[in-house]
Amino acid sequence: MLARILLEFGTLFAIINPLGLAFVFLNRTMSLSEAERAIVARQVAIYSFSVLIVSLFFGTIILGFFGISIPALRIAGGLVVVISGWQMLNQSPEEEVSSATSTKNLEAVRREAFFPMTVPLTAGPGTIATAITLGAAHPQSETPLLLYLGSTLAALLVSLVIYRAYARVARMARFVGSEGSRVVMRLSAFLLMCVGVQIMLTGVTEVLQPLLTGHPLTQ
Repeated sequence: MLARILLEFGTLFAIINPLGLAFVFLNRTMSLSEAERAIVARQVAIYSFSVLIVSLFFGTIILGFFGISIPALRIAGGLVVVISGWQMLNQSPEEEVSSATSTKNLEAVRREAFFPMTVPLTAGPGTIATAITLGAAHPQSETPLLLYLGSTLAALLVSLVIYRAYARVARMARFVGSEGSRVVMRLSAFLLMCVGVQIMLTGVTEVLQPLLTGHPLTQ
C-alpha cells in the first residue's frame, strides 16, 4: 500500500504543481490579509481533496453517465486553463495595481474558491484525467479497503501540500521581493498556459489516433 500511496501522491503532486500555482493563487487573493488568505487556502484544499476523491473512485462512472470521453474533458478543460493563463500573462501594470489594491472582501473571494481557484486552476482537467486513470489502474489483486485507504491518503497528502503552499505564499513573495514576485507570477501564468495547451494537444491526439488507425474512440 505504501508504494501505491507514493505513486499516486507523486503523480498528483507533479501534475498539480502547488508550489508554482501558489503565486497564481496569490494574484487572485491580493486584497486579503494572510489570515483571510489561509481561510481561502483551506477551502481550496478541501475542494481539491473532494475533486481528487471523486475522480479517483467515481470518475469513470460519471464520465460514462454523461457520455463524456476523457479526450473531450482534456480539450474543454485545457481551453479554460489556456484562457486563464493568457489573461494573467497579459495583465497590464495598471491591472496588477488594481488587483493589489482591490477592495474585494473575504466573502467575495471565497465565492471563487471552487471556480476558478480549484477547478480549473488547481485540480484542473489534467489532474482529473490523471486521477481517473490512476483509479482505473487499481490492481485487482489488492483488497478494496487497502486501495481506497491508499488513494484517500495520497489525495489527503496532496491537499495538505496545497493548503500549506497557498496559505504561506505571501511569505515566499516577501522573500523574493515585489519584482521577483511579479516575475514568478508571469512565469507561473505562462507555464499554466503551456499546461493548458499540452492538455488540449493530448486530448486532440487521443481523438485523432483511433481515427487514423481505424479503431473507434473509446472512453
